[in-house]
Amino acid sequence: MPTFKGRCTPNFKLAVIRGVAQFRPMPSDWKDYQEEAASFFRSIGLNASTDVAVNGVRTSHDVDVLVKSTHAGFDAIWIVECKHWKTRVSKLHVLALREIVSDVGADRGILLSEEGFQSGAIEAATLTNVRLTSLAELRVSAANDIYEARFYNLLARTDDCNTRYWAIPKRDRIDHGLRPDITGGDYSSRMAIDLVRELLSEAFRRRYPFKFDGYFLFVIPNSRLEFKEFNSPKDVFEIVEPIVSDLERRLTKAEAALAVAKAGQSNDPSKKAVVEKPATATA
Repeated sequence: MPTFKGRCTPNFKLAVIRGVAQFRPMPSDWKDYQEEAASFFRSIGLNASTDVAVNGVRTSHDVDVLVKSTHAGFDAIWIVECKHWKTRVSKLHVLALREIVSDVGADRGILLSEEGFQSGAIEAATLTNVRLTSLAELRVSAANDIYEARFYNLLARTDDCNTRYWAIPKRDRIDHGLRPDITGGDYSSRMAIDLVRELLSEAFRRRYPFKFDGYFLFVIPNSRLEFKEFNSPKDVFEIVEPIVSDLERRLTKAEAALAVAKAGQSNDPSKKAVVEKPATATA
């Protein structure tokens, strides 16, 4: 797999990718190109459908390829637009895809073009959840795309953990080891959540390698962050996934214990309110 260092533009990468993938002919027309794109996503274990009408908040959208991924009960949705053109894609098409992604609530938009993108299009996609690429490049970088799909699932799982964490009273969070006491230095669920979110934020930028501040080591023992340099999505996933799984396990254990305690209180006669009988009149 080729690697790109420095400030390489999507068009420069595309030129290099073509040299790697030229042995595999591209589809001859738009419909075949669209089907080939869907076939690619299926080949890496994702669900892909073509010519799909997707309902958004404001209106319905006709989507070239709708890609779905499910992991640990969470869904990730990608909107893929295929431009089988002989010219580079303009900024307007990037802005249009951004609008669709926002209206539908998709996790990512992908704009495919084998001819590349105009400078305005590249600028419009920078630091957004819209990716500009080509089918040829996707074939080469499939492994990284799989990890990025997992990142969206990890982020959803982390958000769910955050909701569950704050639903537990503070004293119970301390008693069940979800957070340290004021003077303690034990495990911290909140720090675990912050750590995952920060690492995933760096991973979504795709600026490898990157280094990470190891201060979280003090609140998340055995998190393996002594390896502070991340060179690939795989490096990030191997750190983040165990942290999220461990947090889910801790929350589930605490919730189960609290449910048992609550059930015990409801069945304890000494905990039930005493109902006084009304006084009877005496002669």
